[in-house]
Amino acid sequence: MAGERTFTYAPLGYKRDPDKKNSIIIDEETKWIVEKIFDLAAHGAGSAKIARTLIEEKVPTPGYLLYQKYGKFANIYEDASKEKSYAWTLAVVKSILKNETYIGNTIHNQQTNISYKNKKKVRKPPEEWTRIENTHEGIIDKNIFYQVQEMIASRKRKMKNAEPQIFSGLLKCADCGWALSYGVNRSNKIPWAYYNCTQYRQFGPKLNRCTAHYVRYDVLYEYVLSRIRYWSRQASINEEELLHKLLKTSDKERASALKKQTVEIRKAENRKEELDRLFAKLYEDWSANRINEYNFNMLTQKYQSEQEEIDEKIKAIRLELNTEKQTAEDARKWIELIKKNTDPTELTADLLNTLIEKIVVHDAAEDEFGFRTQEIEIYYRFVGKIDE
Repeated sequence: MAGERTFTYAPLGYKRDPDKKNSIIIDEETKWIVEKIFDLAAHGAGSAKIARTLIEEKVPTPGYLLYQKYGKFANIYEDASKEKSYAWTLAVVKSILKNETYIGNTIHNQQTNISYKNKKKVRKPPEEWTRIENTHEGIIDKNIFYQVQEMIASRKRKMKNAEPQIFSGLLKCADCGWALSYGVNRSNKIPWAYYNCTQYRQFGPKLNRCTAHYVRYDVLYEYVLSRIRYWSRQASINEEELLHKLLKTSDKERASALKKQTVEIRKAENRKEELDRLFAKLYEDWSANRINEYNFNMLTQKYQSEQEEIDEKIKAIRLELNTEKQTAEDARKWIELIKKNTDPTELTADLLNTLIEKIVVHDAAEDEFGFRTQEIEIYYRFVGKIDE
């Protein structure tokens, strides 16, 4: 409530205030990027057009700027092509446009854990956020900021009025993680709706980023409805048997996740030991005048930043490893939810968001007989992926 911020790195356009703890001041070297994004938005450009403009003009991304300054994200940028340094995404642009930091506000309490047993973060509704206004100097005029928010909301309303978007926010690309976008093919006598990868739609044909991950709306609709109806019937036939099945399936997923986390933490610990050795050698080289003080300070800062990043990563992985196993209570919650929607005959946005966390769409392929096949993974709330 005192307006102090908790952060590892300041947002784009800002830097730590050297004279005031837990505070930020404007970074004159990077604030122009934020101003450019809001200027484009205020003149009617959507997030996709803004991202394309930044890419075409080779504007560095926030991640790349952190790499240049602190050595953060070295695993992404160290050996990457130049194009990686300005590979803007819709998600980053959207997060900047909605960030009240740029009008001088500090927002706390935006997310929380599902429960003390489940450490997964979920976003809280805006009315539950804690907003402290005028905690620092803003980069963007408040009138412009709220004008942009109204323009964003207006575009959303137009989309919702045009077609029912019942899968909105649920569909994800299996390869790049971006959302899938809704479209209508009107080239034939009878139009049909479909979804495909947003990154591919915006950048793929021109910049060769991701692939289509195309799925027709009617095919997706029928598949998801069939799976929900299947689990609904299972819940009504034998609730205890379904509970046993859910817990058995989740045990397999946890075993797979445990194996992956164990490998990740081993890699992180090995890299931390390597950094300790590099530090020792760096100090020896400096003491023996084999490198000058400028290079010594630059490399020291880089190694320290990477050490902090690795420490945070190790801490996060260990927290996941120590999280209690999913209990029968979680599975029962999902069973109760699906029992309230016994054998549904149609899908609605409310039904989908009640039962499903996300739907991951893979790219289609041809089998040995030339038939089109496509994998679609449904992750249900509380119980995860249970379809075989």
